[in-house]
Amino acid sequence: QVQLVESGGGLVQAGGSLRLSCAASGGIFSIMPMGWYRQAPGKQRELVAIITSGGSTNSADAVKGRFTISRDNAKNTVYLQMNSLKPEDTAVYYCNAAYRFWGQGTLVTVSS
Repeated sequence: QVQLVESGGGLVQAGGSLRLSCAASGGIFSIMPMGWYRQAPGKQRELVAIITSGGSTNSADAVKGRFTISRDNAKNTVYLQMNSLKPEDTAVYYCNAAYRFWGQGTLVTVSS
């Protein structure tokens, strides 16, 4: 069983930046694809960005050029650097491991 703990969420003004972290335990982190998803109030959960075990990344069109996913296998941690934040980025952000395990989520609120 893989446990995931997100951190780094909070309140930020539009145009600001935040970095989310997700610490993983209970599995072989280095071989797991990792991802960030988000769910805004009244909306379905959606993919934000993913990173493979080899370091290849992909992200949603809505965040391309603003958000960057990365991983540190030595620390069993995946990050989401979020720049140029917009009010529409407001959501609970969830970490995912191996398309199977979920963290508890961290709230990001972007004020206009």
